[in-house]
Amino acid sequence: MLRHVIAPTRFFTQVSNEIIRHPRLSAAAVRLLTWQISYPAGTDEPLGATAARADIKKTAFTQAKRELVAEGYLHEWSEQVEKGQWVTIQLISNVPLTAEEATAARNPGASPAAAEPTAVEPTAIEPTAAEPTAAEPTVGEPTPRSVGRSQEETTGANTSHPPHPLAERGAQALTAVSRGERKLRLSPRDIARLAPLAAEWLQRGSTLRELREALTSGLPARINSPAGLTRDRLVRKMPEPPSFADQRAVEPTAPRVASMRECRGDHMHPYLFRPVDGETLCRDCRQEQAAEAQDDASGAIGAALRGGSLVRAALRGGQRQPS
Repeated sequence: MLRHVIAPTRFFTQVSNEIIRHPRLSAAAVRLLTWQISYPAGTDEPLGATAARADIKKTAFTQAKRELVAEGYLHEWSEQVEKGQWVTIQLISNVPLTAEEATAARNPGASPAAAEPTAVEPTAIEPTAAEPTAAEPTVGEPTPRSVGRSQEETTGANTSHPPHPLAERGAQALTAVSRGERKLRLSPRDIARLAPLAAEWLQRGSTLRELREALTSGLPARINSPAGLTRDRLVRKMPEPPSFADQRAVEPTAPRVASMRECRGDHMHPYLFRPVDGETLCRDCRQEQAAEAQDDASGAIGAALRGGSLVRAALRGGQRQPS
C-alpha cells in the first residue's frame, strides 16, 4: 500500500489514533466524535445537529451515541428547569472519561454527587441556522467540553416527564421502595425528580431487586431527609455501564421462525407452520387430507353395501327357480 500524505499547516484538528482505529466504534461514531472535537471552544451544537450536518441517518446516529456513551467519550445529564421544562446537557471528550471524571469536568471543584448523569435516547434535532466558525489548529484545547443543550417544551410542571426511555419504570421502582420501607417515604415530587437516576440503573442492566437492596440495605436508625439519602445512594452506588463489547457479546435470541418448517402441502406460496410432533403438513392441509380420506372411506363402504345387496338379491332369485 503506497501513501502520499502532506501534513496540513492550517484548518486541522489533532485526533489520536486511538479514536481513528478504535475497535468498538463504528464509522458513524468516529465521524460524529471527530466532527464535534474539530469545533473551536465555545461552539454550542447538540449531537443531533452535528449528525444532520454529517449526513448521519437516524438509526446510525442512535447506535453511534450508544457506542460513544459506552466507551466514555460522551456523557449526558438531564435537568428540570423553570416551567417544568427538561434540558439535556451533553459533554464530549477526546479521551474516555468515567462518570466521576465527567462530572468533575462539567463542574470544576464540585463533588461528584452534584449532578445527575442520565443516559437518554437521542432525538432528531434540526441543525442550527448558523454554520460553526472554521476551526483553526486545536493544540492546547481543553480535553472535555460541553457540546450542546437540547430543551423539551412541556405543557406544565404537572405533566412534564424526564426524557428517559425508562423513566416510568424508574418512578414505579421508587414508589415500590417508598411504600415498602417506612424510612424512605418519598413524595410524588421527590419520585419525579429521582426517576431519571433510577431509570439509569435499569438501563445499565440492574434488576428491581438490586435497586431495592441498594436503597434499603443498612439504613441508619434515623433519616432526616429520605429524598436526600435516596439520591446519594442512587448516585454513589450507580453500577458501571456495560461496555459496547459486552453489549455485542450478549447472545441474540433465536428468531421465531427457527422452530418453524415449511408445509409440504399444495400452497401457492411457501407456508411456514410450527409443528407439534414432527408433522410435515400444516393444520389446514391435515384437515383437508382427513376429509378426503373420510370421503374415500364412505365411498368404499357405500360400494360394498351396494355389492352385498346385489349378491343377496341374486341368491334369492336363484332359490325361486324350479329344479
